[in-house]
Amino acid sequence: MNKALERLNFIKNRIEKACVTAGRRPNEVSLLAVSKRHPAGNIARLNQLGVSSFGENQLQEALIKQKELQHLELEWHFIGTIQSNKTRAIAENFQWVQSVDRERILRRLSDQRPDDLEPLNTCLQVNIDNEPQKAGASPEEILQLAKCIDGLNNLRLRGLMAIPRMTDDVAEQHASFRKVRLLFEALKNKGHQIDTLSMGMSSDLETAVSEGSTMVRIGTDLLGKRET
Repeated sequence: MNKALERLNFIKNRIEKACVTAGRRPNEVSLLAVSKRHPAGNIARLNQLGVSSFGENQLQEALIKQKELQHLELEWHFIGTIQSNKTRAIAENFQWVQSVDRERILRRLSDQRPDDLEPLNTCLQVNIDNEPQKAGASPEEILQLAKCIDGLNNLRLRGLMAIPRMTDDVAEQHASFRKVRLLFEALKNKGHQIDTLSMGMSSDLETAVSEGSTMVRIGTDLLGKRET
């Protein structure tokens, strides 16, 4: 528990310092713990320290953990690639989905969301640097996908998620994150009621926060080395 607390405080301090540097309030940026390949016990320990939001990208692994941890009040985010045969389980078992990049997937998620659950919080994943090996809609497709969600009763558009090109060049990091923020602002200007800009990980959270991120996704630096 001491090691988990140490890691958590380290990440919280980084977020707080990044917010102060950017002239923002620390409560403007939330923490999503990326718990893929970490056992349920690690999630439970982190939850005891006050973390309640967890991101998973492997569906079957996530469903097993959700069953083990159903006695806890956790908020589950699906952040992995979404295939058509996964949409029902995601719609039924997650509060958030952050990796939608196709209209067909949006419609399936809405159709398969149980009526007794709140609308599924949805972030559109944008491939901001147009990298062919990465998932995500192109920036040019995002406005149409957002418009599609407006007609789907069981989804709630919350914002954008992005994984920009990996680089140690801080200027390039800023440029990529700034493009995501400008696209986010364009959605707002079109009248979309959005509040979530999910960008920034362990290696670049400071840059992401400076460019307007409202949610950072942290894995190893928070939960330790992943199990193989």
